[in-house]
Amino acid sequence: MAPPEGVAGIAEHLEAVRRRIIAAAQRAGRSPSDITLIAVSKTVGPDRVRAAAAAGQLSFGENRVQEGLSKVEALPDLALEWHLIGHLQSNKAKRAAGSFAWIQSVDSIELLQRLDRGAAEAGRRPCILIQVDLAHETTKHGAEETAATSLVAAAAQAASLDLRGLMIVPPNPNNAEDSRPWFRRLRELRDRLVASGLPAASMAELSMGMSHDFEVAIEEGATMIRVGSAIFGDRPAV
Repeated sequence: MAPPEGVAGIAEHLEAVRRRIIAAAQRAGRSPSDITLIAVSKTVGPDRVRAAAAAGQLSFGENRVQEGLSKVEALPDLALEWHLIGHLQSNKAKRAAGSFAWIQSVDSIELLQRLDRGAAEAGRRPCILIQVDLAHETTKHGAEETAATSLVAAAAQAASLDLRGLMIVPPNPNNAEDSRPWFRRLRELRDRLVASGLPAASMAELSMGMSHDFEVAIEEGATMIRVGSAIFGDRPAV
């Protein structure tokens, strides 16, 4: 996808994504209002974030703590909801817990504990998702499925974190349908956790699906989709 020209094309791209969300939700018999669009703004400048906000987009996702905070500081007049969606090193947990409304990439007990302490010290209560690794890719992060149950149980007991659900980054697909089994497995894992006694509210969110496969993710139950290039255009891999 070619980048929008300057910031002028962003509103048009957002509207196109919203139409696709509505269509996918209707196919699945779901309400589009149950799906949160997170605009992935990594490598995108504050001017493009502002343009997306002007078009009604309020939730943004960043891969790196420092880059995300630089945009928060550059856009103090905008009431935006910031999600950390990239891998988080434990030594940056305190800063992340004090700055992001959502942290979607919790994948270990050590990180969970550091986030909990950091949030308490900052007087904040960020929402968190447990990132699950189902495909065992060496280049991806996430808790193994066998470890996810104990990590979820620990997260549910955290004093200063609000557990809301699960997140996945599946293998890069050749086509969107290749992602469906991974999305389905994450939903089934969520359902098993709730059936085991975990409060449904703490597993309400499934963050899955990106520009190339978010419609399939919606059909499989995604409540959050993370869309970057379909809104902002292609960016260099980072």
